[in-house]
Amino acid sequence: MRHPVSRLRARALAVGLALAASALVPSGSAGAADRYEWAALGDSYTAGVFVGDPQPALGDTSRDGCDRTTDAYPGDVERELDEFPPGKPVHLNNVSCGNATIANIAKDKQTPISPVQPPAAGWPAVDPQIKRAGLNDQTDVVTIGVGGNSLPFGGMLLKCLEQGTSGKSCRDYYTNPPEGEESIQDKLARVQDEYIEMLAQVHQAAPNAKVITVGYPAVLPDKGSDCNRASLTELGSITHADIDWLRDDVLKPLNNTIQRVTSFFGDRYVDVYSSSVGHDACQPADTKWVEGICGNAADYWPAKVPGTLLNCTLVGKRATLVHPNAAGHANTAAHVERAIRIALLER
Repeated sequence: MRHPVSRLRARALAVGLALAASALVPSGSAGAADRYEWAALGDSYTAGVFVGDPQPALGDTSRDGCDRTTDAYPGDVERELDEFPPGKPVHLNNVSCGNATIANIAKDKQTPISPVQPPAAGWPAVDPQIKRAGLNDQTDVVTIGVGGNSLPFGGMLLKCLEQGTSGKSCRDYYTNPPEGEESIQDKLARVQDEYIEMLAQVHQAAPNAKVITVGYPAVLPDKGSDCNRASLTELGSITHADIDWLRDDVLKPLNNTIQRVTSFFGDRYVDVYSSSVGHDACQPADTKWVEGICGNAADYWPAKVPGTLLNCTLVGKRATLVHPNAAGHANTAAHVERAIRIALLER
């Protein structure tokens, strides 16, 4: 098998040359004279989904089904930068969207799937996030938190729940997959290629911006045996062995892939995994920074997941599906804020 770094180098070179040949974006001085421009791109771990108030508010005609919320980390960082501006104000354009894949950042439109007050005809498709954010040569900072849905990590969790309920191994399913299903090795290799192409396109769209990528937190414990398989407020029926596999063979390699590609482009990677160890979905309510399969969320957030048998009303909770809570977003915000301040000092 070809070494991952060699494969990364070859893929990045090919994508870079192709984009350079077709580049139409002129270079120039970044940033408006009176403020810095920051674009936040990403998936539900950036958008927030159930943390804080919906943004735009419920009933607002501009709602797009992306489930951005006020207490997600972009909002936390924005408030800190407003209070203590890094020389001049920072203007945030947050276009993150729940369920976004890597392709939805720079290439493909996305059809949002928010379960919160969807229109009768469903949510209309939204443009790729670099287009929605209006990235250009005046953009100063771009933060990107994406990758999980491209595996897809959420879908794998649900499969692991299903396998655990029937006494089967999720690890075996993805290591020796049935026809039509990618192995985990193939998934990670594809994610690396997609991430390379995405970062190249972000740099093409915002040639003067400092680009910061954000990894995923420690949503799973260091030992699968820490989880109570009878508890939907943790990881439910997922076996302890599969939890260990998801952590060591899926989540950590995903973060490593993001960090490796980020470094290759000379960009800054924000590690939120290390600081969140011990605050996973299987910890007590006052310790966890990640809600479990079912967890605490505002009343507007549903308890059932359409198309599945999951019903969190049985335990008096909402369907949080292993997403960060307010404390988790606050931790991510602290690291992202620091990265943004350093990036702006380097301008």
